[in-house]
Amino acid sequence: MAHAKRKASTILIKRAYDDASPDDGYRVLVDRVWPRGRSRETLKLAQWMQAIAPSDALRKWFGHDPQRWDEFRQRYLAELHTDEQLARMRSLLADAAGQPMTLVYGAKDTEHNQAVVLRDALLRLQQG
Repeated sequence: MAHAKRKASTILIKRAYDDASPDDGYRVLVDRVWPRGRSRETLKLAQWMQAIAPSDALRKWFGHDPQRWDEFRQRYLAELHTDEQLARMRSLLADAAGQPMTLVYGAKDTEHNQAVVLRDALLRLQQG
């Protein structure tokens, strides 16, 4: 029997240093390292998905340098395109069960961070 079409989740991104909101829905920390000075209670996470974050080597190479953004984005998308990471992304979408999902990240730069890339990849994946 074919799987019923799941309702697409709205996928938001939010800094770990911004207050959680009930509108955030299913909150997932998508950083490899825990954000400094933030407690589990403050973050109000449904889960911490370290393994979906960029590899340590890629994260360190990028160093949040906007001039490396395009290359970082391509490299991270390549990391996300493995069978293992695709399975993690599908699991994440299933866990959200159609409710809004907020990808939580610690970087200061709101435009050049892994959550931006991951959101785009998740949106493409759920569109089929």
